[in-house]
Parts: sequence; C-alpha cells; structure tokens
Amino acid sequence: MARYSLPIPLGWYGVGFSSDLAPGEVKAVHYFGRELVIFRTESGEAKVLDAFCPHLGAHLGHGGKVHGESLACPFHGWQFNGAGKCTAVPYAKNMPPKVAGDKQAVFAYPTVERNQVIWAWYHPDRIEPTFDVEALNEFSSDDWEVEERLEWIISTTMQETGENAVDNAHFLFVHSAVEMPDSKSTMEGHRRTTLLEAKVPAMLEDGMIDDSGKLDVVNLTSVGNGPGQSHNRFTGALSAMLQGVTTPIDQDHIRLAFMFAKPKNLNMGQQMLAFGAKSELINQVQHDIPIWEHKVYLESPVLCDGDGPIHQYRKWFRQFYAEPVPEPIRKVG
Repeated sequence: MARYSLPIPLGWYGVGFSSDLAPGEVKAVHYFGRELVIFRTESGEAKVLDAFCPHLGAHLGHGGKVHGESLACPFHGWQFNGAGKCTAVPYAKNMPPKVAGDKQAVFAYPTVERNQVIWAWYHPDRIEPTFDVEALNEFSSDDWEVEERLEWIISTTMQETGENAVDNAHFLFVHSAVEMPDSKSTMEGHRRTTLLEAKVPAMLEDGMIDDSGKLDVVNLTSVGNGPGQSHNRFTGALSAMLQGVTTPIDQDHIRLAFMFAKPKNLNMGQQMLAFGAKSELINQVQHDIPIWEHKVYLESPVLCDGDGPIHQYRKWFRQFYAEPVPEPIRKVG
C-alpha cells in the first residue's frame, strides 16, 4: 500500500524567513518538488523564481548575484527581475525574441513578506492567488518579541499534519492528556478555526503562582489559513502566539517551522506560563512525528463518534487540490 496518494495542495507557503535574507543575498531552496531561488533586491524586496536560467540551464541560486532589482545568472550574466523578465543580456546587441519586451522568461511566484516570513504562492497550474496571507499583529508590534524558532523535516503530507487540529482523541494516547479536549471547529472558505479552553494555576498580583489550587482560564484559538499558514493564539491568563509555517518539500516530505512570540512585559508568573505553553507544543510535535512518519493515509477510515470532525476536515481540505482526489467516504463502526 502506498503511503501517500495526495498531490501537493495549492496555497501560500513560507519559503524563507525575513531575518535570514539580507539585501543582495541569494538562496537556493527546494520546495513543491522544484528547485527555486530566493533573492532580495537592493531596494529590499524578496523575490522567488524558478531556479534555472532559460539560456543554458544554470541554477540561479548557486553563484547568482543581485544587480539592483535583478538577479544575474552565474554562467553568462543574463539578468532577471522579480517578475521573471529578462532585463539584460550584457554581451548581446539584441535581446533574444523569446525573452524580449514584456515576456516572462523565468516563472515568478507571487510573493509577499508578512509576519517575518517570505511567502510564495504555489498552484500546479500557476493560477494567481485566490486568498491572502493573514497578517498577525504580534509579529509586527514593538510590544512583542519572537522568542524562538524551531524547524523539523518530516516524512508526511500537508493534509496529515493539519488534521491533528481536529483529531480530539489522539491527545489522550499520543500526548497523554488527562482528558479529551472540548474543542469546537468551524471550516469556512479557506479558513479553519478551532476553539478550546484550558485551566492553569492562578497567579497572584505579584506574578507568583497561587498555591491555593485556584485555576484561571486560558483560551486557545487555532487557525489554519489554507494548508501552509497556521497560528495558535493564547488569551486570558496566558498571552502568547505560535505561528506555524508548513511547506511541502515534495509530495512526501514537509518542513514544519514554529515561531513563538510573547509580549515583552510579562511578569515572572506569565513568563512561566508562556514557557510551559511553548514547551508543551514542542513536545506534542515530537510525539506526533513518529506517528506521521510511519502511518499510511486511508481514504476511507473507519471513524467513531468520539473522533472529532475528521470527515468534515477532509472534505474542507479537498478545495486545495487542483486535481481530482478521491471523495472521502465516511464509515462509522
């Protein structure tokens, strides 16, 4: 049985982090089963192109250099701007007709830079974006700071990792939860939202933990904005944000990255809660990885009434496949 029969879904995907790409810098990356090149122009804009020069096939990400707003091929110096148009052939008297004028010589991925991430739009048929990257204020506010970024390369698919957000029962057996979380999920358009509530030890006014046994409420809003962007926002007794950046390397592998942000003015008790939330989420990923890397995808799983809205999630996720995939069949046993 093949582990995966699912194509790479369309959507916005993080292909780099803003802090990792300086003006004039060039990086070669591999996502969507393709070789790509990311570069930042001298004016500061991040651009993403297919990697190979249409002249004689050199990889623009290995030795390519930024000249103003264009990227020069390391082989013969042909230059391409962020729209994929050839802006110069230094030694030619006349521009070759196939790349002259307003023609796109190299495919350019729609690109936006938001939430300290460089996002590229992927569609197998190269159709323009149908929704936007969601702006998260915590990643642009002077009152917040990104405390840590973590990354994993995992042998699994985009759909499998996203499904965890609605798989209530696995928290008992994979993450040793005391009880099954009481969560509510809605799926509308390209957006999935899951709400749940947790109890944590109450804090005193001086920031110390109240040892009387009193509990406070932490509200978690988990959002998926298409397949590649997600975030977990904690409010109530805990204020923190976890941005998830999930990107398909190819049909069988993904890169999962977390960016954890928190307010700068937390007291000692709030710092402890934030650290605990971050540690728990990291532990949960570490617990999930062995499951993801060794399971198979069943098109028609046998579900029971306590599983959570897995069937609804799979129906919702089908909109991100440009090619037909089997209709999920619900079996309850």
